[in-house]
Amino acid sequence: MALTLCGRARRLVSVSATSVYSNGRLQRLQQTGSNRFQLGEAKAIRLLPRRTNMVQELGSREEFMQENRDTETSYDFLGEMRQRFLRFKRQKYLPQIEKFQALAVAQSPKVSETQQNYSGFQPGEAFTIRNVANLITPIQNGPTETNSALEFAVTTLQVENIIVMGHSNCGGIAALMNHQNHLEQPSSLVERWVMNGKAAKLRTQEASSHLSFDEQCRNCEKESIKDSVMNLITYPWIRDRVKSGEVKIHGCYYNLSDCSLEKWKLSSDKNSNEFYVSDKEIWN
Repeated sequence: MALTLCGRARRLVSVSATSVYSNGRLQRLQQTGSNRFQLGEAKAIRLLPRRTNMVQELGSREEFMQENRDTETSYDFLGEMRQRFLRFKRQKYLPQIEKFQALAVAQSPKVSETQQNYSGFQPGEAFTIRNVANLITPIQNGPTETNSALEFAVTTLQVENIIVMGHSNCGGIAALMNHQNHLEQPSSLVERWVMNGKAAKLRTQEASSHLSFDEQCRNCEKESIKDSVMNLITYPWIRDRVKSGEVKIHGCYYNLSDCSLEKWKLSSDKNSNEFYVSDKEIWN
């Protein structure tokens, strides 16, 4: 599963994945010949020809970012994402429905994939962070690999959309639901990590104790996504950007059984200054 930090690919931003901005200028971190590294991948992917005068072309960071904001104000990010998802269902899922429905029951991967096919993102369009059960802990819990990558994506790459992406039949959530609440110390690293979703588990058990274990897991998968969305607001550098409209946060739940996608967004009450998850949509 993936926490996907999504921002529309700006000109040359995906190419400079191995660069940072310093003193208002773009500085190279790594020389890769005619190739550029795609974020999140260990191999070089040829995206664009090498440009030795990149710094001179881009000018200051502020000028570069403003130019791209001006040309992208009308871009419908969610509309494009929805079209790509439905295209995946039409062109890939339905022609191979038996294969995909078998994957919903059990998987035995030999390698770890680097991008979710159903999201439709192309190389350089999304910065993807993965962890077990797709959990985002609040800032009070301290540093993790996930929130350090979040900080990089938001403050350095300046992504404009954050998508918390979960899916059905999640093994991490099943481990969370299987854990006995009365046990003081989880017995494995996986159990210790997924216990960060305990609040979602307890709400699920209270609201749906009459349902089967599998149905409770489906409900907990969705509750966990909503909690992760809300936890993002505990980070000041995300909260400030959400309040100013620079960043939008979405929660998505992919159902492996029927290739549908349930989506929510983070909203706020301007009077009370409180945030909440709202506007449920289903793409199928």
